[in-house]
Amino acid sequence: MSGESNCKVKHRSHHPSKNLNQHEAQEHPNSWSLEMLLRRLRATEANQDDKFAHILDAVGEFGTFQRRLVVLTFIPNILLAFFISADVFVFTAQKPYCNTSWILAVGPNLTEAEQMNLTLPREPNGSFQTCLMYLPVAWDLDSIIQFGLNHTESCQDGWIYPDTKKRSLVNEFDLVCGKEQNSESMQTMFAAGILTGSLIFGLMSDKLGRYPTILMSLLGLIIFGFGTAFVNTFHQYLFFRFGVSQALVGYTISSVSLATEWLVAEHRSHAIILEHCFFSVGVMFLTGLANSLPHWRLLFLVGGAPVFPLIFYIWILPESPRWLLMNGKLEEAKQMLCYAAGVNKKTIPLSLLNKLQLPRKKVTKASVLDFYNNRHLRRVTLVMGCVWFTVSYSYFTLCFKLKDFAMNIHFGQVIPGIMEVPARLCCIFLLEQIGRKWSLVASLFQGTLTCLLILILPPELKSIMVLMVALGEFSLAASVTVFFIYTAELLPTVLRATGLGLVSLAWAAGAISSLMIISQRLTLLPILLCCVSAILALFFCSLLPETQDQPLPDILEHYPLQTRSLPSSPGCCHDPLRAAWPLPAPTLLALLTNPRPGLPLSLPLWLPVRTGCCPWRCPGLPTSHGRGTGWPPAL
Repeated sequence: MSGESNCKVKHRSHHPSKNLNQHEAQEHPNSWSLEMLLRRLRATEANQDDKFAHILDAVGEFGTFQRRLVVLTFIPNILLAFFISADVFVFTAQKPYCNTSWILAVGPNLTEAEQMNLTLPREPNGSFQTCLMYLPVAWDLDSIIQFGLNHTESCQDGWIYPDTKKRSLVNEFDLVCGKEQNSESMQTMFAAGILTGSLIFGLMSDKLGRYPTILMSLLGLIIFGFGTAFVNTFHQYLFFRFGVSQALVGYTISSVSLATEWLVAEHRSHAIILEHCFFSVGVMFLTGLANSLPHWRLLFLVGGAPVFPLIFYIWILPESPRWLLMNGKLEEAKQMLCYAAGVNKKTIPLSLLNKLQLPRKKVTKASVLDFYNNRHLRRVTLVMGCVWFTVSYSYFTLCFKLKDFAMNIHFGQVIPGIMEVPARLCCIFLLEQIGRKWSLVASLFQGTLTCLLILILPPELKSIMVLMVALGEFSLAASVTVFFIYTAELLPTVLRATGLGLVSLAWAAGAISSLMIISQRLTLLPILLCCVSAILALFFCSLLPETQDQPLPDILEHYPLQTRSLPSSPGCCHDPLRAAWPLPAPTLLALLTNPRPGLPLSLPLWLPVRTGCCPWRCPGLPTSHGRGTGWPPAL
């Protein structure tokens, strides 16, 4: 990529390009803005100065080392889907009846149907009541059959589930008759774990590194994921689900950061897309297991067992060289790059490797407070947080909307899982054709349109409504994938994981908000809020810059226009240009619009420009200078 950028710079410096620029400047004197030229030049300079991109080119853009790294990030994503969606299958509805085994003492040969007929009261429609039983009496069986029982009370000896063929949490811990815990409360606990884990593991990944954070996340999956099969109470189950949700979000944040910092250009987006495709594969894997295993503990044992082989990540998972460099570990970064080049059978030129330098002292002091103090980070965090909240809220609302159609739980999980794979693969085409920003806008717009159709269509059209919900999940799945790619590229290396953690707070907040509104049993409000929030997110997306084909930022100083505001000089219409650059403004403009051979096409990356302020019209500048009309005498 850098080579292509260099070619473009050299090409623009040839004489035909110069003549073309002069011709355009004469015909359209207002067509070129100083800001546009400076931005283009700043992007070119950034590509030239991105030493890491040159070194990764020398290592090999997508060699054996990078392919192995991508495969290593694929495998845990299958388990992530398993642990995220397990509640759907272990918390199925059950029909309980009071345990009335006391009558077997006087009638040991009674069948289950006869036992229930003698000891359980009936509803007006003839069915047995689920939470009441007849009061036990000290009669013989013949007296009970002849006179019957009349006095009822609540269940005293637990419940039985005669119609149930599988063991679930409901009949394991008797979560019935006033002890019910609906799936919404389970999801709320899971979202609360994401809420705390995203912040904790985000900070941890930026402070300790991607490698140790991923290992700690995998350890959390072993303890809280596989360990769920051994809980003895329902409150223990809730605690373990809370812990596993923290491990899940910790792995997601750290693995995306690691892939983003090792891979370049389109390989970066392709890797994250394939990671998310394997997440969808994990959903289908879970559905098959849940359909075949008769006990919820077996589901966690069999589904969680593959996490143990991931212990070998201790020896084969690499650390991010960008993170090592930003944290002052220059020699370790060089060793990691040389190791990757050796795996790819490449050689990094020593002159290129020696160009790597430690960051300035103040860069290493980056902290979570920079998301408030730094204008660019504050804007990115707020906008992407709004988008993430919208996607999360809309996605969970559509998922719960699908439950309203009384579909089989296995069918309701497999269909969205199958549709999400092509949705994520379509992102490859979108990202290459229209970039990150507009891909996010397009997928959000399609999701918004689907929500509107669901709002307009009558509920009687069940098949069409199911199709619309599935299409909405299709669009939002694509939005999730683009969101991770886009956000990771917007954030600098020193705070990338922390930023992903902060915007993940919005994901958890959107999930909890959706669960709270769904529990109110309001028909139109959830979908209406989906549409309103999506429209707001579409608007906020337009405030962000494009990151396609741009160098990956490492430090906060890579965001000059958004983060800095230099003091203006007197009499310069409050524009900082003159204070920041020693040349007069018209001289600088002429240099940009009519580059001469032999002159350095280089500007400081921190040069600020404000839209709408024309430096050549400042009262302190000579009026004899024109706008791009030739070379000033000083040059």
